[in-house]
Amino acid sequence: MGLLAFMKEAGEKLFGKGTAQAAQQAAQADPAPDKIEAANVAAAQAIEAYIAQMQLNAAGLAVAFDGSTGTVTVMGLAPDQETREKIVLCCGNVSGVSHVDDQMTVDTPLDESQYYMVVKGDTLTKVAREFYGNANAYMPIFEANRPMLSHPDKIYPGQMLRIPKRA
Repeated sequence: MGLLAFMKEAGEKLFGKGTAQAAQQAAQADPAPDKIEAANVAAAQAIEAYIAQMQLNAAGLAVAFDGSTGTVTVMGLAPDQETREKIVLCCGNVSGVSHVDDQMTVDTPLDESQYYMVVKGDTLTKVAREFYGNANAYMPIFEANRPMLSHPDKIYPGQMLRIPKRA
């Protein structure tokens, strides 16, 4: 997939709590290279924990974060294209992340999904109408973005969604 762009100000607030928050505060107070590296490592660990929370698995999964550019680099071997894409979205739909460098591979490669960035006023029915020509065809989009989406009405501006090919 390569490098994907995300809205830096939107997404899960993973860096504002726990170890990631403490490391960021320490790096801001003392921007020494070791403190900045500790903040980057803590942020990467928070993203890895989020991926695990979503029950997405890849062999050899490795996540790195560069806070100076807002870039996440993700590597590993996903069992299928859908898992790969969901892991990439977990990395990118995080507040503070502007790019994801996808270096993942897939056991069984298939065609990639399309992506769509939600804008103010969007609903899944509106997105389904745009991509499929049928507002009632929103469930495949919802299912393609589970478990990150818990309800079809809970999308937000700046969120990147997977749009699977129409069956």
